[in-house]
Amino acid sequence: MRLRRLAALAALSLALTACGSGGGSGANALRIMAPAAPGGGWDQTSRIAEQAFRSVDQSRKVEVYNVPGAGGSIGLAQLAGEKGNGDLLMTMGLVMVGALEQNKSKVTLADTTPIAKLTEEYEIVVVPADSPYATLADLVTAWKADPAKIAIAGGSAGGTDHIVAGLMAKAGGIDPKSVNYIAHSGGGEALNALLGNKVAMGISGIGEFAEHVKSGKLRALGVSSPARLGNVDAPTLKEAGLDVELANWRGFVAPGGLDDAATKNLTDLVTKMHDSQAWKDAVTKNGWADVFQTGKPFADFLTAEQTKIKAVIAEMGLVS
Repeated sequence: MRLRRLAALAALSLALTACGSGGGSGANALRIMAPAAPGGGWDQTSRIAEQAFRSVDQSRKVEVYNVPGAGGSIGLAQLAGEKGNGDLLMTMGLVMVGALEQNKSKVTLADTTPIAKLTEEYEIVVVPADSPYATLADLVTAWKADPAKIAIAGGSAGGTDHIVAGLMAKAGGIDPKSVNYIAHSGGGEALNALLGNKVAMGISGIGEFAEHVKSGKLRALGVSSPARLGNVDAPTLKEAGLDVELANWRGFVAPGGLDDAATKNLTDLVTKMHDSQAWKDAVTKNGWADVFQTGKPFADFLTAEQTKIKAVIAEMGLVS
């Protein structure tokens, strides 16, 4: 009797250990951190991924949660505290690379495990529907005359939107250091500033503003792509007279300290999600480019991006 009880306790102990391990077994809940406020690109990507994960494995619980602030620096610090947890992903991208530089974050992307690059998306420049600026040329004329007067809403300081604002200023003969950029922790906040006429223009990923352009609440003045895009009626920034081209990218990293098995498990899971019809449909609907990349190529890409963005934002005077 005593032996049977000991055997049962040992089996229970093994089961509990398996459930609590960070190895990412199929039964474990997967958490996805969106390190920004609801309504922005990371939040949107996380929630679309959540649905796509569920479409390939309905038995697995998937949960998205938000940790806003400082261009993802606060979320990254939390992720670093989850070392070895193989059931956690954080959505991130180009925005975070710049924000970490600007915020002089002690925690860096070297403290994470790179999992996958997912998408690229071009930026869109918009004004409120009743704005006096009908074209980008009109806006640049007013911007040159009084840089402080043209307030610009976008995402985190040092992120993609801020970089585009600085590059546009430089291309238009305006000192990038004079740009009146107002950072927001999510696309919803930037949208409210635009719709409330608190700013002259907004810059964001196309997916965040496209519906509001279609509904007539916002007017698109330009996109940061090399050629016109099918899902938005606007000229390229180059066509509109500003020699600027930039694509924002997004991907997943996991906490640092993952063993090879946990890393492979997460990578395989994300690959399945990426291959699902639900994900493919969302990529098409949002006008994203599929740039899926995992393993060492993604890790090498991350390292190269950090070097490149550090140089860009230093030239723009975004960091001292």
